[in-house]
Amino acid sequence: MPHHAGDRPPNSTNAPDAPAPHARGGVADRDLRRLPKAHLHLHFTGSMRSATLLELADKYGVHLPEALSSGEPPRLRATDERGWFRFQRLYDIARSCLRSPEDIQRLVLEAAEEDVRDGSRWLEIQVDPTSYAPRLGGLIPALEVILDAVDRASRETGLGMRVLVAANRTKHPLDARTLARLAVRYADRGIVGFGLSNDERRGFARDFDRAFAIAREGGLLAAPHGGELSGPGSVRDCLDDLAAGRIGHGVRAAEDPRLLRKLAERGVTCEVCPTSNVALGVYEKPEDVPLRTLFDAGVPMALGADDPLLFGARLADQYELAREHHGFTDAELAELAGQSVRGSAAPEDVRARLLADIDAWGAG
Repeated sequence: MPHHAGDRPPNSTNAPDAPAPHARGGVADRDLRRLPKAHLHLHFTGSMRSATLLELADKYGVHLPEALSSGEPPRLRATDERGWFRFQRLYDIARSCLRSPEDIQRLVLEAAEEDVRDGSRWLEIQVDPTSYAPRLGGLIPALEVILDAVDRASRETGLGMRVLVAANRTKHPLDARTLARLAVRYADRGIVGFGLSNDERRGFARDFDRAFAIAREGGLLAAPHGGELSGPGSVRDCLDDLAAGRIGHGVRAAEDPRLLRKLAERGVTCEVCPTSNVALGVYEKPEDVPLRTLFDAGVPMALGADDPLLFGARLADQYELAREHHGFTDAELAELAGQSVRGSAAPEDVRARLLADIDAWGAG
């Protein structure tokens, strides 16, 4: 893979000042925004700032429902078909406000800035370019606009950035094969993985096995969604049918001890998004998300924000949730950050620097 400017972690002049750590039990917790980490589960449109969405909607005359215009995260519950449809509709409305290369560049740059502010040193942003193709001149032009925006944002912020191309499991598997071939073709432009998103209750993972074989044979990481709205069986299908090296979400694996052992033994990283899980009704309360179960079972995790536009929380908030609701110590939070780095597609020299910086944070 050729060298990118984004391979260099940001120096102190790039990173905004973070708030002072707060005290708990008379002991000051270390500042989680200063904990170096990798962000492996962030969707493209969902990374947008609310203020940016409002500006773009006004620019293009798009009427936003109150759920997107109020400035507060919408009330969502996607555990039934109606709830998932509402979530998807809000996402589609937001995506309709991205109409030009300049809009794409703005979204990616702002996502990078938010990540740097939260201590992220490496971001793998997930996108289905077919969703943007109609307004950007076709599938290949859309992907090139996205890749150019990622490269530019990486250079401007110092954040290491790559792209994970994701197929939509509600579309025909032949569409996924087309995307997989395209992703492999552009692997030297910063694409590192291939995913499968949308409602895992629809269709079978095995229908997409050929697309994932194309991606793996082309050197891309297989990182499909599973174990969010469906139970542990969907995680097992990702492992058995798609040879997943990473799982988007994967939290429902906590319901199957044998599956937990399998994930731990294979070292498959689960991209866990606690705020998203609660917002969509997968779990009722933050303390119900099985972070501790997965951690104690030795399953590697990479905490992610999923869709901050809709869930109102970014990367550092996920680590704060682990601290406040699950009692993760600073040493355990540092280990989580280390797991995110080890589960990433970052080059070895970047990983080594990040892990050393994580150790330095842990040492105070």
